[in-house]
This record gives sequence, C-alpha cells and structure tokens, in this order.
Amino acid sequence: MRRVRLGELEVPCLGLGCMGMSQSYGRADREESERTLHRALDLGVTFLDTANAYGGGHNESLIGEVLAQRRDEFVLATKFGFVLAEGKPGIDGHPEQVAARCDESLARLRTDVIDLYYLHRLDPKVPIEDTVGAMAELVTQGKVRHLGLSEVSAKTLRRAHAVHPITAVQSEYSLWTRDPEAHVLPACRELGVGFVPFSPLGRAMLTGRLKKEDVQQEHDMRPGMPRFQGDAFDANLRLVEAMGDLAESKGCKPGQIALAWVLAQGDFIAPIPGTKRVAYLEENAAAADITLSDVELAQLDRMFSPGAVVGDRYAPGGLGALIDRD
Repeated sequence: MRRVRLGELEVPCLGLGCMGMSQSYGRADREESERTLHRALDLGVTFLDTANAYGGGHNESLIGEVLAQRRDEFVLATKFGFVLAEGKPGIDGHPEQVAARCDESLARLRTDVIDLYYLHRLDPKVPIEDTVGAMAELVTQGKVRHLGLSEVSAKTLRRAHAVHPITAVQSEYSLWTRDPEAHVLPACRELGVGFVPFSPLGRAMLTGRLKKEDVQQEHDMRPGMPRFQGDAFDANLRLVEAMGDLAESKGCKPGQIALAWVLAQGDFIAPIPGTKRVAYLEENAAAADITLSDVELAQLDRMFSPGAVVGDRYAPGGLGALIDRD
C-alpha cells in the first residue's frame, strides 16, 4: 500500500479506526474484531487508531491483548482528554492529567511507547500551550514518539506547533463533511503537519448500504445525529445513490469512491475508515488502488458541495460539538 508522511511519521495511506469494535455502532463480535485487526496488518493497513475513551478503555485493551505479539508491525495512535466528571462527559486537558492518562493507556495497550498521542479535544479552560507542553515531556521521556491534536482550529494548531512539533491533526473529513477545507487543511500544508480524516465514509452513509433500520439498533450513536434523522436521512441517501452511478462505471463500490476522493486531496492525508468486519476492511483497503480523474473529482465536488448535505454533524450541545473554531 502507498505510504504517506504525517510530519516526520510515515504511515500507509489508509489506516483503521478501531472505535466501532468497542462502542457507538451497535454491538461488536469479539472474534470478528480480532480477525479484523490481524487482517489489517496482513493487508498493510498498519496505522491503527484508538483512544482511552473508546469503550471506557476496552478498545485499547482489545488492541493490546490481540496484537501484543505483533507490536513492531503497526503504527499505534491513541488519544486522551475525554473524561467523566460527576457522571457527565467532559474534557480535561490540565497538564497534571497528561502523564497519568498516558501511563494508563500504555498499560492497556501492553506497550512501552505510543507512536502518535493525540489530545482528543481542546479543553477551553486550559491554554493549549500548557497541555502540549506536558505532552512534549512524554516525548522526552520516550513514552510517546509524536504528538497530535483532534478537532482543533488552525489557530490552535499554530499555537500548539510553536510549543512542540505537531505531527498530525485528526478531524472528521469526507465528501459530506468539508469543514476542514476552509482553514485547517491549508494550515496543515503550510506547517508540514499531516491530516488524519476520521469518518471518511460518513459513518457508513457513503457506502450506500446504510438503511434507516440499521441505525436504530441498541448502542448506536447515529440516531442522535441530525443527518441520520427523518427527511435528512432520505435526502442524504439520495446524494449517495447519485454517486453510485460513478462507482458502477468504475467497477467499484460507492464507499471506495468516497475514500479515493479523500486520498486525492493531498499526499499528507491518511484517512482512518473504521470497521469491525473483515469484509469491509478488505473493501476499504482496495480503495487505495482507485484513481479518480480530474473530471470525476470535479463531479464529486459539485455533487457534495457545501450545503448539499442535510443536517448538522452533531446535535446541539452534544459531546462531539466543536468548541474550537477559526
């Protein structure tokens, strides 16, 4: 698989988001998750993304247990920052939290070093310089190799990068979430920072397989998201169906077209489509071999132009709501 550079870190152009193996998209099958992790490494999808918040530590433990004997075969990224305070979700980026959270993750992951350590969200109560300064100490101590930030503005990225080199910014980015194009992507290009799109398949909507009943299962976060509700779901599905004609003409799946579009946006980009099933992993990996012409890219840009997608990313006040904007 083609390789790209996120700052000084080299990774395959496609990674694997592991969150769904522990939460958010219905129940996962442990044995299938294990098969998916091993198959990912066998396919060269060796950039694995997790977080201490996924499944309350379950996701990190899963990776640590399943891949302990293959640690030298993959690039490991994890995140910290989401916490439960008085039973309610929140964000804590205080410097004194950083080392403790890292040590907990290292133990669950059964490793002595994290390749890419992200702040999961900006803590509005703590200057980014303070949080990144504490993260940089982990690099000095050899517990972390590279630093990253998730869902931050270009302004925050610049401030953080002045304290310690930021290797990658992770944000939602896909045909139906184009927000980073305004400020964050240009800042990443300028600073030599990699960009890691999560949900590049629009939480499965862009695969063309999703039906309303699929997002009504227990333990699925999508029913609470405006884009998956009522008429918005129907309108957004029609966009994907229109993309299906292009996929058919190229002999591939709509989701592969969506991933090929993301990959075409720059050689500093490594999307991390998530899945908990081998079949979908293999389908996603094959997208790395698909080339879109300039005409096809322009067609997709028009099809999914800003305003075409119906509904916001998150419900008002949701945990994922962005608090750091340019």
